[in-house]
Amino acid sequence: MSRLESMTEESTSKSVVVDGVRIHYNEAGSGPPLVMIHGGGPGATGWSNYSRNIGPLSKHFRVLTPDLPGFGKSDVKPKGSPMPGWYATKIGQFLDALDIDKAHFVGNSLGGLVTTRLAMDRPEKIDRMVLMGPGGSMPLFSQFPSPALMTLFAFYEGEGPTKEKLMSFVKEFVYDPSQLTDELLEQRMRVALSPHIVDTPPMRPDPNAAIEPLWSDPRLTMLPHETMIIWGREDKVLPLDMALPLLRLIPKARLFVLPQCGHWAQWEHADEFNRTTAGFFSAASKS
Repeated sequence: MSRLESMTEESTSKSVVVDGVRIHYNEAGSGPPLVMIHGGGPGATGWSNYSRNIGPLSKHFRVLTPDLPGFGKSDVKPKGSPMPGWYATKIGQFLDALDIDKAHFVGNSLGGLVTTRLAMDRPEKIDRMVLMGPGGSMPLFSQFPSPALMTLFAFYEGEGPTKEKLMSFVKEFVYDPSQLTDELLEQRMRVALSPHIVDTPPMRPDPNAAIEPLWSDPRLTMLPHETMIIWGREDKVLPLDMALPLLRLIPKARLFVLPQCGHWAQWEHADEFNRTTAGFFSAASKS
């Protein structure tokens, strides 16, 4: 059995405590550090979001996929803590705790929002970054919040989380729902029903938490990082026209659009995603 075939969530599982908050993460491979931050969908974890990417990318990088506080096996996010500033602070402290001076980053959706804020707050901690369907922007033409995003906010409301709700939301993630597997849904539902997450849903709107508008932060125009923005053309959660303000404002940004692709590019087009990101990050060592 090869190393990749034997790699499991359990065998790569680790944790670290930063400023009193336990952060669970999975680690695989060696080389330049690459931190991959998941999105905010029900049952999301670092492992589930990047299950099709960790193995291939770990052949070139030291891949770390943390569970953001409030998700997976990490501690909960305190009520009233600002978004995304609190998360960005914790991820910066996560790097400090692991003695990582600088890392490449991939951020999907919520993870892209957190990555962008970290790049503003502590630019020295990020080498190159891939923002994949990231939050932190506003659409030029499309409805916002999108209907798909509203189903995310309501997942724990009413009768609470159900498999039917999860299926309805996850179908909005992808261009081709036939690719969704029972294993994926069961894994995410199991995490979504964890008692500490049900008690404090991380994406429940919090009237006491400040929502920080990154799209209007002047620091966005001063980011020094080589940045690749990846977007699915058929993204129903965060529509493609949200990429345009980021492309205009981030000085070294380029846009890569995947056709027949929803919000979960790293999963629907895993091979192309892995080749593209590996090449982009590897170019850093040649420049």
